[in-house]
Amino acid sequence: MHFFVAKVNLEAKAKAGFNFLRPLQVAYVSPKFMLPIRLGMVNADGPQELFVLALTESGRIETTNYRTTKLPTGMDVPLYAKDTFGDFYRAMFDHQVKEKKMSTIFEEYAWDMGWCDPCAAEPLTNDELKGLGVFWLDGADGGGRRNRSGPPASGAQNVFVTRLHVRYDRAHFPEDLVFQETGDRTNFQGRYVLRHPWTGEAKCDAGKQYQAGLPARHRQEAKALADLTGWDVSDIYKKMGFGADGPKGGEDDKAWYQKIFGS
Repeated sequence: MHFFVAKVNLEAKAKAGFNFLRPLQVAYVSPKFMLPIRLGMVNADGPQELFVLALTESGRIETTNYRTTKLPTGMDVPLYAKDTFGDFYRAMFDHQVKEKKMSTIFEEYAWDMGWCDPCAAEPLTNDELKGLGVFWLDGADGGGRRNRSGPPASGAQNVFVTRLHVRYDRAHFPEDLVFQETGDRTNFQGRYVLRHPWTGEAKCDAGKQYQAGLPARHRQEAKALADLTGWDVSDIYKKMGFGADGPKGGEDDKAWYQKIFGS
């Protein structure tokens, strides 16, 4: 197995005049699969941010001495989150770290590189993977893919990638990180759904019911974003183009007896 980590001192990088810093690469031929982080806390002036990208033959990796948790995924969020996605993602991660009391390793991404359904980008070739330290591939260069349920296509890579993200400090992570490679090849990614409402004229009953349900849907999206990030829901409503109390109308604005008797 092989993995590499990246830890960047932005101030030192800027002073040196470099735009990019190569990730640190570490290959393991020992059953002791760990990453020392305690040493880096000696002169740390605050929490440290660590990303681990692991390339393995069998499946995803996880920590054995700390809990590994998947980031929340699959929520519908307001449309404006697309234009401020960086702020949203940072706020979400900050909030999740706080919720877990800075005691958890977060899995951000896990993917079988042997198939695409669909591909966000072209899979890495064997030569590119070998350049990253993947030593178990055969000599033929391949860029093939395989289907989700079928066997590897000719040239498909038997490589699984895992991305872990952790924020740690001296008080909350008393031990170095210890990993294990699992046989789990289940794909995972943080996924946040944007639903564009139909704004045209609705003449049929189904269209009218759809429009009547939009306020409730917008409230659910705002609540999901607030739960993910800790942001104030009133501020979210305003950014969505509503008042501080949210959209008017819909099922949630009816009294309890109106919901029961349909009046």
